[in-house]
Amino acid sequence: MDREEIQLLVISLSIVFFTLLVILFVLFFFFQKKKTQFLIDKMESEIHFQSELIKTRVEIKDQTLTEISKELHDNIGQIISVAIMQLNMYAQKEETVSKAELLEVKTVMAKSLDEIRILSRIINKDNLINTNFIESIENDFKRIEKLKNIDCKLNINCEFPKINIEHELILYRIFQESIHNSLKHSSSKKIEMNINCNEDLLTINLKDFGIGFDSNQNHKGLGLNNIKFRAKLIGANLTLNSNENGTEIFLQYNLNKQNEDKEKSNNN
Repeated sequence: MDREEIQLLVISLSIVFFTLLVILFVLFFFFQKKKTQFLIDKMESEIHFQSELIKTRVEIKDQTLTEISKELHDNIGQIISVAIMQLNMYAQKEETVSKAELLEVKTVMAKSLDEIRILSRIINKDNLINTNFIESIENDFKRIEKLKNIDCKLNINCEFPKINIEHELILYRIFQESIHNSLKHSSSKKIEMNINCNEDLLTINLKDFGIGFDSNQNHKGLGLNNIKFRAKLIGANLTLNSNENGTEIFLQYNLNKQNEDKEKSNNN
């Protein structure tokens, strides 16, 4: 091999080496950019999720205080008004008030006191934030049965799985809002929730037996978009059906996806 051939070979190898080096740098910066964009997207997604979580906590407390305010005004206020009317009537009577009449007033006041105690327990325990999904729903159903005289049934057909606390909070908000919609719009005298689960899937079914609505139309007052958005936020599938026989909400929460997300978070 003469000198010119050697020089040509060296030049060719240099060009190949330089080309490979450029390609490596391009690939490095490309994947670095992709990784940076992935981290940015992940950070934005986490910020968005935490923002929605804070909003959910505020809405839960606001919903609770709104319901308590209504009960104080509409229910307990009416009971006390009846007791005051009875006392005014007895005060205007010329004859002596009988023991039976006084016991009647006592019964009315005792009823109002019982209902105030129920509301007080809700406020003091702050169960919507500090207890789990099942306890929160049970407490809500007890309050609704006691104060609104509506039959509430909670059927738990499995051991409720341990899930992400933040997801559990959002799950509760979804069904708190759904129950509120039922109480406000359906005129149903019965609400039923069924909970089923296996190793892969948690399914929650909520239905009432009142006045339905056309689920294809836009119903801003029902907050259906918020309910669907929150379900999507935690990777759950939610379907809603409504007709003249009532409204039914069916939610599926993938337990495997929750574990996958946790593993990805730990790896990163």
